[in-house]
Amino acid sequence: MRRSRFAAYVTTLLLAVGAALAGATPAQAATGPYVALGDSYSSGVGAGSYISSSGDCKRSTKAHPYLWAAANSPSSFAFTACSGARTSDVLANQLAPLNSATALVSISIGGNDAGFSDVMTTCVLQSDSSCLSRINTAKAYVDSTLPGRLDSVYSAISTRAPNAHVVVLGYPRFYKLGTSCVGLSETKRKAINDAADYLDNAIAKRAANHGFTWGDVRPTFTGHEICSGSSWLHSLNWLNIGESYHPTAAGQSGGYLPVLNSAA
Repeated sequence: MRRSRFAAYVTTLLLAVGAALAGATPAQAATGPYVALGDSYSSGVGAGSYISSSGDCKRSTKAHPYLWAAANSPSSFAFTACSGARTSDVLANQLAPLNSATALVSISIGGNDAGFSDVMTTCVLQSDSSCLSRINTAKAYVDSTLPGRLDSVYSAISTRAPNAHVVVLGYPRFYKLGTSCVGLSETKRKAINDAADYLDNAIAKRAANHGFTWGDVRPTFTGHEICSGSSWLHSLNWLNIGESYHPTAAGQSGGYLPVLNSAA
């Protein structure tokens, strides 16, 4: 009898503990401090719903860092990414929130250093040959100068936030090829896509060398490029040049956020 009663007691206790644990599991577990660094692809240019206090940095409540923070309830959230930022701007203006308690850092940087805006301006306004020449100049910069600048940023992050998990996010390819599409020639579109791959590959290598996690957004944007009929990127917008070739709100939530979720 004693064994039967003891076994029944233990069974009841285990069931009660199991039920309590199931009921006590929160829907969203809070995380440690999160800091979002980077350029316009992190600040959310093109997504709208800009935070007024962010001014020209154009930080959006629809940007992937803001969406991640809203869903994961970090103990604190510092959003310092800024439109137009280069590696030097990150070093000078964005790193203050980092410290030994920082648990997560995300960053997209390098496109502006490589001359993203000038490349697109040249390709939109000038000939195929001028576009390809400007892209080759950008690639040469990516080979010769960008790795050192990325190293400076990544080393600074590691020094200031030695315990943080760092996610380095890349850039999407802009165009779906092989389709009928008004605007740039197929030659230009292919060259721009190749340049995005070239830049991403360089950034991924530097991130890996620093032990950071690479977040490749090219797979999530596949099928949602410009000329796809379901684009998550703004094409050229003469009424709002600054938003041209930046992710829409759908690009932030459908293209960037899933990659950050997987990598964080």
